[in-house]
Amino acid sequence: MKMWAGRFRQPLDPEFERWQRSFPFDQRLIQEELSASRAHARALGAAGALAQAELDSILRGLEQIGQQAANPEFLQDDEAEDVHHFVEKQLVALIGETGYKLHSGRSRNEQISTDLRLYVRHAIDNLQRSLGELLEALIARAEKCGVAAMPSYTHLQPAEPVLVAHWLLAHAEMFFRDCGRLADCRKRLNQCPLGSGAVAGTTLPLDRAAMAADLGFDQPTANSLDATSDRDFAIEFVQALSLLATHLSRLAEEMILFSTREFGFVRLPEAFSTGSSAMPQKQNPDAMELIRGKAARVIGDATALVATVKGLPLAYNKDLQETQEPVFSAAETMQAVLSIAAGFMAAVEFDYDRMHAAASSGFMNAMAAAHYLVARGVPFRLAHEQIGRAVQWCVENHCELQDLSLYDLRRFAPEADQDFYSHLTLDAVLGCHDVEGGTAPARVRQALAEARERLAALRGELHAHA
Repeated sequence: MKMWAGRFRQPLDPEFERWQRSFPFDQRLIQEELSASRAHARALGAAGALAQAELDSILRGLEQIGQQAANPEFLQDDEAEDVHHFVEKQLVALIGETGYKLHSGRSRNEQISTDLRLYVRHAIDNLQRSLGELLEALIARAEKCGVAAMPSYTHLQPAEPVLVAHWLLAHAEMFFRDCGRLADCRKRLNQCPLGSGAVAGTTLPLDRAAMAADLGFDQPTANSLDATSDRDFAIEFVQALSLLATHLSRLAEEMILFSTREFGFVRLPEAFSTGSSAMPQKQNPDAMELIRGKAARVIGDATALVATVKGLPLAYNKDLQETQEPVFSAAETMQAVLSIAAGFMAAVEFDYDRMHAAASSGFMNAMAAAHYLVARGVPFRLAHEQIGRAVQWCVENHCELQDLSLYDLRRFAPEADQDFYSHLTLDAVLGCHDVEGGTAPARVRQALAEARERLAALRGELHAHA
């Protein structure tokens, strides 16, 4: 029996009936639906709308449904319109017509809003744990790098040498921000719509604060119209995931680029690579390419959510059914991507010798050379020009700045002296960036220690939510 069948005399068009059902995908919310239904049942009992025996029967039935739902075959139902209808059907089948009393004082509009909030909250906790694993892999690799150096790039052209650990921690910073965005989203969504009814609020004297506390929400939602139609939390969640996906895509792109023969900084782990069906020599970075590609899907999910709600009048509209699949898609995609990314980062190898050689050539000590002249009183703009002309001469004569004789050097920079060359070594160039956030070895060691502390704090927060 449909949950709304009383008003209708004609059956639904069979094709439309199949097409409008959401149970094939919203069955993912079965445990959230059962949790919210238990909280509602207890509130009904407290309000006197259910006798104690009825409440006990309903709670036992819901518990039994939860146990059976672990079997995928149990969820095979060609009639259930949505997860709410499915649970009601199963409950009535188990305990009889008392099961119909559970829907007293509530609406599917508030149910789906509550279920989705519970789903997103749980997904955030799981994604935060997976982000913690990825951060652990990045930080552990950075700790093992010691003072190994590599080139940094702007415009994809060699810029200045940095520690490999500094590069890895740059990616870690992005993922720490992603953790913060997800935590902010979790805080904002943690309000309970139960008791909002279809649109104007429940008609029974239910204790909304008790229902909210029962489900681990901070408080009830403030407005029934908003509560039943709000999907800001879903949009914010998937937008945060789209930025996370973008950060993972940037990491993947660098791994792909640095694994090419032309760079040779990265050795791809075979466990995360594939070969070519035609070219026997190939080892392809498929894991990283798929991570890069999955970002497009999650960005598309975020766009779909915003487009769905942009013109909806208050309150609930059937259009909102279309907000569920993008949430499921983005959450499941990113959960899988984070797992692969963490495994890859734990297994990937770096060619430190190749990185060191690249960091020691290509005039990446030119800025340090200019600042050497600044320390001797030369205005930076003039120092920049002098070293720039020296670089051009070296390019034409196939040598590096440190290969210039002092006589040739003074043709471009008269203030230079013999100690100029000691400022151009790789260690000196790395060490001169001795500011907070810089790549000087002491600063990177400090940054690693702080990253460890931040990761420990993240894990502490997750433990509190468990």
